[in-house]
Amino acid sequence: MFVFQEHVRQTLRERLERLEQHFEADGMFFYGPIYPGVEKHFRDFVERMRTEPPDRHRLVIFLNTTGGSAETVEALVDIIRFNYSEVWFVVPDFAMSAGTIFCMSGDRIWMDYSSSLGPIDPQVHNGHDWVPALGYLDQVERMIQRSIAGQLSDAELIMLQSQDLAMLSRYEQARNLTITLLKKWLVEYKFKDWVAHETNPEKRGQPVTAREKQERAEEIAKALADNRLWHSHGRRIGTSTLQNVLRLKIDDYSANVELRNQIRAYNDFLVEYIVREKLPMFLHSRSFF
Repeated sequence: MFVFQEHVRQTLRERLERLEQHFEADGMFFYGPIYPGVEKHFRDFVERMRTEPPDRHRLVIFLNTTGGSAETVEALVDIIRFNYSEVWFVVPDFAMSAGTIFCMSGDRIWMDYSSSLGPIDPQVHNGHDWVPALGYLDQVERMIQRSIAGQLSDAELIMLQSQDLAMLSRYEQARNLTITLLKKWLVEYKFKDWVAHETNPEKRGQPVTAREKQERAEEIAKALADNRLWHSHGRRIGTSTLQNVLRLKIDDYSANVELRNQIRAYNDFLVEYIVREKLPMFLHSRSFF
């Protein structure tokens, strides 16, 4: 078993170091849900990376996650931004929900044609499980509108009356926090080098104002949080949709076969190991396995 573990460790280190050289950055791999309790381990992990040579100021995060808590994402972003002035995200497979929120805090997002993000439906703990907040809010709003129109059934009235107002308030707060974080991070990081209009034919080449950056960030945040647009909490939003529908700039490495193969060789090998060992969460760097 020791020989096997050592082979896995050495293989992953070599593959990650090649990617670090390509991106000229410290590299880390994040696998698993993003829930409270991960912050301390994540902080210690990042601080350890910063103490080891070479002294880089850019971090690239290879992210695989089904999502989680927006509050936890905010804590993780505070940690990486304290330690690194530039942060890039690579999404080899998927980064859903809170994972999408996490990616929006990056200066750049790297994906290929098979990668995906997801709607930013924050998850809130209801005392028993983690549940998507927007689904509850949408259903309550639908019943309210049916009540106004005089179309609410007796069964729906009972369901509406049974709603926990405190929990509904938490769902609203989670939704508002998500949109607020996306607007802040997109303007501060993703749009920091956006100086001239590129896609709008009426404004192409004209300088981009701070107000326009804020408006675009709000447009993207509200679109990603619109359940009526995506219809499903687990809907995968691919690179093409992000670029052509949301008009979000993505570094698409689909055509760079060498880079794509390197990323998949690292990601797929590590994910296979994680699944084999039945690990719920895993962090990896060149010095930690």
